[in-house]
Amino acid sequence: MPTRVQRYESGKKLRDRYPREAHGLTIGACTRNPMDILGATDKSRLPELLPERYKRMSQNAFSFYRGGAALMAFDLSKASIAGINVQACGDCHLMNFGVFSTPENNILFDIDDFDETLPNVDFTVDVKRLAASVAVAADAAGMSEDEARHLSLLTVQTYRHHMLKLSELSPLEIWHSQINLEKEIVAIDDHKLREDLKNIINKARGSGLSKDDNFPHLVLGDAPTIADRPPIIFHLKVDADKQHRFDATKAFERYRSGLTPDRMCLFDCYTLKDLAFKAVGVGSVGTFCCIGLFMSDDGDPLFLQVKEAQQSVLEQFGVGQAYRDNAGRRVVEGQRMMQAASDIFLGWTQDANSGREFYIRRLKNRRLGSFSEIAEQKALRDYAALCGKTLARAHARSGDSALISGYMGKSEVFDEALATFALSYAAQTKRDYATLVRAMATKAS
Repeated sequence: MPTRVQRYESGKKLRDRYPREAHGLTIGACTRNPMDILGATDKSRLPELLPERYKRMSQNAFSFYRGGAALMAFDLSKASIAGINVQACGDCHLMNFGVFSTPENNILFDIDDFDETLPNVDFTVDVKRLAASVAVAADAAGMSEDEARHLSLLTVQTYRHHMLKLSELSPLEIWHSQINLEKEIVAIDDHKLREDLKNIINKARGSGLSKDDNFPHLVLGDAPTIADRPPIIFHLKVDADKQHRFDATKAFERYRSGLTPDRMCLFDCYTLKDLAFKAVGVGSVGTFCCIGLFMSDDGDPLFLQVKEAQQSVLEQFGVGQAYRDNAGRRVVEGQRMMQAASDIFLGWTQDANSGREFYIRRLKNRRLGSFSEIAEQKALRDYAALCGKTLARAHARSGDSALISGYMGKSEVFDEALATFALSYAAQTKRDYATLVRAMATKAS
């Protein structure tokens, strides 16, 4: 096998075939109707939740961007690539990162959403989506184009610098590398963001993260239940049609059979007490998602999220055939590949009645918070850079860090190209968002 020096040189040679400057182009972004692409993803969603989906997407251009993973995947499938594959997140925007507590009580910062994850995808797909999300967020916060471009460039630059550092490590050292939040906040300039992250760390150590409004209210008694909070959380009707039914007993039995013996032993300490439907984030509204309330014999609750997994938007790149058996397995295996420390309850299942495929994990707290909490310039700069560094670590686990670093190089050529792309795509996103707003107004009139 070539040495890391040789692989770095191979990466440099790829620039002849795939020039770094070419990544500044938004090829294909203006040749489609965004409503057609978004509409195609609605066919498999619950129709009564589609108004909520578009209501959330219509809040601002950044909300639209969050819900438009399929749209950007379509555009990027026609854009320049570097020819270096990794396990891709698939929907790598600013709000898909989060804070986690490991069994060792370390507080980590990592990618948190893997609904669109897929192996063997060019690394630039994730980097472009992250960089563009920074530009869209900056614009939504009222920053100038120069400021938005600078923040996007800084994000890519941080990714490139950290990937170069990782390329000097052994495969085992890369695999065990983590983004320890307590160490990272020392370098954060923005006082408010630094204090917010310190508060999150304190809550994580005190189990306070499980008590925010992302979690359902638990009604205790002889038969513990989840409190209804429609239209976000509600119980499924026993006599519902096939589209709205879910056989929880059989689905969790199938999930259990796929767990490793140690996880199975832990899972068996809990008993299913209640199940409720829960509408989730902007991109997933309308997919079939539930919360299972489990209790130990001593009354300790465990909430497991059962989230529908569909075809990844990245499969239009021509990869992903290995996961035709269950899309939930795709999500689980992708998360384990990219995260430094994955949820011990991760698993997949299927509902025989509807044919839907699911992945299961512990219901998590809200991540950093709302978009408004990081929108100020210094906070956004620090947070975006942290996301860029985290993405580099995730890519290095499945990709060749030396090859990627050789391609990107030590100058800012790659950074400049992606910053140009990010600014251009942010402008395209505003146009697409305006198209959505017009379409909703026409439908309402």
